[in-house]
Amino acid sequence: MMLGAAALVALPAQPSKAADLPVKAVPPAIYNWSGCYIGANAGLGMTSSDYNSTVDNGTHLLGADPAVVGGSGTGSFNGDNVLVGGQVGCNLQSGTLVYGLEGDADYFHGNSHLFNNTNTLSDGVTPFTVNQSTTTNYIATLRPRVGIAADRNLAYITGGAAFTSVNYTQTYSDVPTAGGAIVSPGTGLATASKSLVGWAAGAGWEHAWTDHTTFRFEYLYTSFPSTTALGAITDPAGGINTLHGSTNLVIQIARVGLNYKF
Repeated sequence: MMLGAAALVALPAQPSKAADLPVKAVPPAIYNWSGCYIGANAGLGMTSSDYNSTVDNGTHLLGADPAVVGGSGTGSFNGDNVLVGGQVGCNLQSGTLVYGLEGDADYFHGNSHLFNNTNTLSDGVTPFTVNQSTTTNYIATLRPRVGIAADRNLAYITGGAAFTSVNYTQTYSDVPTAGGAIVSPGTGLATASKSLVGWAAGAGWEHAWTDHTTFRFEYLYTSFPSTTALGAITDPAGGINTLHGSTNLVIQIARVGLNYKF
């Protein structure tokens, strides 16, 4: 009887030992990048342009002067300005790989100038000035993206089509002096406006602050085909030379962005 009573007293103590065992923590869920998003961005756009100028033989500029003017109008120039805009896109995650498609558009007033390249004609006396200018007002891209996710961090590369429009202008002026060969002042203009389709490539890093908010840093290199312009150099006496100009355009973009993921 005493042994039986001791066994009954001991039995309730067994479950309390199981209750004292540590509970295994449930690991946090891995972030999933799949879904669509919309956002805003801001940064810096850096432009560069290579200018070419050619002057045909005519009746205002004579002898070696067309080549002198064309050489002075050929060169390169860089510029930069802020940009601001937005983007929209969608991602699909498979394992650690993330695939996506994104479109963006930014206001960007970019200026690349070869300002006031002043020289003298072949007579060594008559001064002239050639000015080159390329202006843009926006930059947009449409790009696939592919990246590798590490939970809430995503490193990606991207490339696709780029879009912009340019206003290109080349101007010329000379001011004859008493000892110069030219007796009538000349002015010239060649201009063109064109919408351009080029290419874009770059890379970025994105971090998910919350389940619906992500922050990113991105670099893009965009390149556009040449724009050509045809004009003339004329003077009041009826002299004329045909003026040719061309420019290309490269825009490098460094920007940050904030997205809302649906």
